[in-house]
Amino acid sequence: MVKLQESGENYLETILILKNKNGNVRSIDIANELGYTKPSISRAMAILKNAKYITIDENSGYISLTDSGYNIAKAMYERHEILSRYLISLGVSPETAAQDACRIEHVISQETFEKIKENANK
Repeated sequence: MVKLQESGENYLETILILKNKNGNVRSIDIANELGYTKPSISRAMAILKNAKYITIDENSGYISLTDSGYNIAKAMYERHEILSRYLISLGVSPETAAQDACRIEHVISQETFEKIKENANK
């Protein structure tokens, strides 16, 4: 398995969020959600597909997470949610907390995240 960069983790997390919201996900949905061009998304999806993080149905174009893709997406989403809530509890505005959590979720160590998670749930 290839080590994903932050952008790859963001794409997987976005696929999970869109799947939960809409049921099915296509490249155009990701482009609209993230504000990227369709060619940029198509290139990223090809990379994720080759790395076996997603599958793309040839007929419908629907994108699905593989087990490994789902596990990464779920972990990133959990980090995002907990970090956002924690920052808000410190008095950070919801908008800033969401933006900062999006950056922090990719670089924070598992040890530090677990400690924040423990304290955020108190």
